[in-house]
This record gives sequence, structure tokens and C-alpha cells, in this order.
Amino acid sequence: MPWRTRALWRLRSLAVALPPYVWLLAFFLAPFLIVLRISFSEAVIAQPPYAPAFDLADGIPGLWAKVQEFTTYNYAFLAEDSLYWRAYLSSVRIAAVSTAVTLVIGFPMAYAMSRAPRRWRPLLLALVILPFWTSFLIRVYAWIGILKRDGLLNHFLLSTGVIGEPLTIMNTDLAVYIGIVYAYLPFMILPLYASLERQDPALLEAASDLGSPPWLAFWQVTVRLAVPGIMAGCLLVFIPAVGEFVIPNLLGGSDTLMIGQTLWDEFFYNRDWPLASAVAVLLVLVLVVPITIFQRAQARTTG
Repeated sequence: MPWRTRALWRLRSLAVALPPYVWLLAFFLAPFLIVLRISFSEAVIAQPPYAPAFDLADGIPGLWAKVQEFTTYNYAFLAEDSLYWRAYLSSVRIAAVSTAVTLVIGFPMAYAMSRAPRRWRPLLLALVILPFWTSFLIRVYAWIGILKRDGLLNHFLLSTGVIGEPLTIMNTDLAVYIGIVYAYLPFMILPLYASLERQDPALLEAASDLGSPPWLAFWQVTVRLAVPGIMAGCLLVFIPAVGEFVIPNLLGGSDTLMIGQTLWDEFFYNRDWPLASAVAVLLVLVLVVPITIFQRAQARTTG
């Protein structure tokens, strides 16, 4: 192959491979490094509300002197204060339960969509993504009118005789679960549908011909082949649910403790940017665990 052709081929490969890395550098790594740097600072009453602040005019010796002023106080404070650990654990618990419920609801829906006549599938997909056409905040606000004591749900249950007095759902963890499951259900259905729709129904027939009961064939063929879609859907629901702020703030009560609310309070009420940055850094580290598990599972599946 002539050297010019090889050079053009390498240049073309670089042009294809480079944009994702530039995207990650600009929108993930650079902001994360800024937050990480602030987490080693001290809170002060100034602009910005932390010290030390870098000034390029100080030159490298000046910058190095300020780096030496970094402190791990914020991380030590987080380790000692049980409030933050309870917030992390509560967020992981609520996100994990919500993800499990979303999977239980989303899998049958995705399976039904994947087995529906082809002419109906675009309409069913449109119905799944239809809620995204309205504001997320408006949809969460709508649940207040449904879940409050004199809301639509209690009116319906009272009128049908299912309950004798109104239920208290608003301002509880149950309302937060309902809100998260509703808001993130499409994120579970779409990757599941993509995984199930690619499966060949002849595999189930082959398992049945070999003597496998229908439920066992469904488990060993349909569910196992859908594992990549299940993992992707669980990640798409679990990761944003851990840091969710809007839903617990609007639907949860004073006993609902999630790390997203804690971050908001530290940034905007207490103006303690260094402590809030330390909370955010630890949150990212918590989320790295499921992402790593997913990548290893995906590597085993494709390998």
C-alpha cells in the first residue's frame, strides 16, 4: 500500500475515533477535574466562595504554592458526619428498588412490543417516548395532583369502595418511588426492546422441539439473550436515579433523604462549594462501580 494511501487511511481513522474522546474530555473529564480541584479547597466568603483560587499571573511557582494549600478536610468531614452516609445509602436504596420495579414493569412491555405485528411497532415506540414531548418538571408536578390526599387517585379509590379513607402517599418515599419509576420507565423499555426485537423466535421453537418447557425456554433463551439490554436499561435508570433531585424535592417528604438534595443544599443554601464538590466526587466514584460491572458483563457476553 503506498505511503500516501496509508497516511490518508490513518488520518480518516483518527478523524472517526477522535470526536468521542474530545466529547468525553470536554463534557466529562474537564468538569470533573474542576469539581475535584474545588473539593480540596476551603470555603470562604468571596467570589469564588473557595480558596485557594488559581491565577495564571502567579506563574508555575505561585500555582504550586497554592496546590500545597489543598486540604482533605472536606473528605474527612464527610467520613465523620453520618448525615452524608445516610444520604448515600438512602439514594442507592431508592435507586436500586426503583430500578428493580422498572425492570419488572418494563420487561413485559418491551417483550410485547417486540412480538407485536411490525406495522404496530412504530406506533408503540411513539407511545413510549410520547411523555418526553412535555416538560419533565410538568410531568412530576402532575403527580402531585394525582397522589395528594384529595387527588385523583384517592378520589378513584374512594368512589370504587377500595378504601374507606384517603391514603397518605404524597411526601413519602412511596411517592418518590412512583415518580422515579414513571419518569425513567422509557429508559428501561427502549434498550430492552432493542435487545428483544433482534431475537429470532425460531430459537424458542427449537428449544421447544428439544423438549424444553415453555417457561424454561423463555428463561434460558429469551431472558439470557436479553441480558445486555437488561444491564443497559438498569444502568440508564439507576445512575440518574441515584442523583435525582427534582422528584424527591417535589414528591418526597422531610424524611426522604437523597444525595441530590444534599448537593443542592450545600451548593445553593450553605454556599459550601468545596464540601458539595467532595460529595459530588464521591457520588461519581459510587457510580463507577455499576458501570464497571456492566462493562465486564458486556465484555464476557461479546467475547
